[in-house]
Amino acid sequence: MTIVDNAVYVDGHRTADPESLDETYFILRQRQGMAWIGLYRPDADELRSVTEEFDLNHLAVDDALAGHQRAKLEHYGETLFLVLRPARYLDEVEQVEFGEIHVFAGEDFVVTVRRAESPDLARVRRRMESEPGFLALGPAAVLYAILDQVVDEYEPVAAGLENDVDEIEDDLFAADPGVSRRIYELSRQVIMFQRATAPLVMILQSLMVEAPDHQPRPELQDHYRDVLDHVLRLSERVAAFRALLQNALAVNAALVAQRQNDEMRLLTESSYAQNEQVKRISSWAAILFAPTLIGTIYGMNFRSMPELDWVFGYPMALGLMVGMGLVLYWTFKRNKWI
Repeated sequence: MTIVDNAVYVDGHRTADPESLDETYFILRQRQGMAWIGLYRPDADELRSVTEEFDLNHLAVDDALAGHQRAKLEHYGETLFLVLRPARYLDEVEQVEFGEIHVFAGEDFVVTVRRAESPDLARVRRRMESEPGFLALGPAAVLYAILDQVVDEYEPVAAGLENDVDEIEDDLFAADPGVSRRIYELSRQVIMFQRATAPLVMILQSLMVEAPDHQPRPELQDHYRDVLDHVLRLSERVAAFRALLQNALAVNAALVAQRQNDEMRLLTESSYAQNEQVKRISSWAAILFAPTLIGTIYGMNFRSMPELDWVFGYPMALGLMVGMGLVLYWTFKRNKWI
């Protein structure tokens, strides 16, 4: 249903449950109370109805129809247009889901346009209806209740993100190859969460310092101040998450570089060891090659070989073999090849 809830309040008490928007307008003019209309993904015709009745600015209405707006507070004459970005943490996928809610508030009406499952505005309405004295303060009290609910629902999101950041800190030194991607994805969610929460500081400050004839009553000022305090603490936590993730990304890059350096060092040491083995093998091959060369020459059985008829030919050949071997051994030993 597009119209989720629709009621007229007088002195904080629910006095009528109209079946249509036209009936709401009639009862509102008749009883001089406050209309609170809750819409869920309304079409252009339904928004056109409240636009004409409450003289809403067409630019704000276009924003509400188009959606995808940033959190902001805009003033159009006697009407406030508030955009909030509620969020909820999905444990099963460890992600933050963002919604969007638009609130039009005037002297005697509040119109909420919701485009997501959160926040639970029915809970806000029940809470306000249980405190008629507080609801009697008018649209400013409803604005406070909506802001308070949105900020309260930010707390589980912050807790979920904090848990994810802790897990990443544990995974950093576990050599998990997917930690870089997880840090990036979590950083993106933290940035989106920061964009949703950061504007609330200026929004609440603006609501607390309206023109003298539009300032909230003192009791509402205290409530707005309490929400502002929660938002400031939340902003500090989110800023800390972002700083931790940036540090984690830097540490992860350093660890990856260190692991690569260690791998290169091991490869270098392995290559060095292989080179040493090749040197030893080559050295002994050269030492053995010298007598083999001499023996091969004298094993060719040529007829005209003077050393064959020489008495000292055989000892000379053996001595030459041993001598060349010793010279090569000394040379390689000196160069630390063997």
